[in-house]
Amino acid sequence: MIARRAMDTQTLVRLLDLVGIGVFALSGALMAVRLRQTLVTAAFFALVTGVGGGSVRDLLIGAPVFWVQDGAIAAVCIAIAMIVWLTPERWWQGQLLEWADAVGLAAYAVFGTAKALAWGVPPVPALMMGVITGCVGGTIRDILAGVPSIIMRPEVYVTAAALASGLFLLLQWLGTGTPVAAVTGAVAGFILRGAAIRWSLALPAYRDRKS
Repeated sequence: MIARRAMDTQTLVRLLDLVGIGVFALSGALMAVRLRQTLVTAAFFALVTGVGGGSVRDLLIGAPVFWVQDGAIAAVCIAIAMIVWLTPERWWQGQLLEWADAVGLAAYAVFGTAKALAWGVPPVPALMMGVITGCVGGTIRDILAGVPSIIMRPEVYVTAAALASGLFLLLQWLGTGTPVAAVTGAVAGFILRGAAIRWSLALPAYRDRKS
């Protein structure tokens, strides 16, 4: 029973990892296609967006860089880029890039925190690892595309990643178990980011307070 529960937990965490990688790769490929780039560039965008945040996380916590150890991940990112590049643009119109990014943000933030905890990182730095995992890939994508970074826009973004990671940590501490904590954290982060996309929710910006 214990072994089965551990296997279920590992499967869920792995699923969150793959979802995050896949949808971030999709968002990277979509950005390249919208910029009328070549297939090679679309594949590059998909790869760096899909693995960027996780790579930085692994370097910071001293873990082997995950996609270097698993060749299938790069292949999946390239396959996603090919699908996007070879299909009609109308299939990918609207806010699909933003919604794909929102799914990746929430799933990857939870996975990043879970992996950091598994490597012995204390809770607060582990939360930061979740935020880095969820946000850095999209930031790299935007810098390469020459567009304003998504984290510099006024609408809620980093906060959604922090909510997903923080709620996961809190529920873990309360003893709900990893599956419940992971799903709840990811869903909460996605809902907050989705609300920001739908209604342009934003935190107040700094204003100089003149004396």
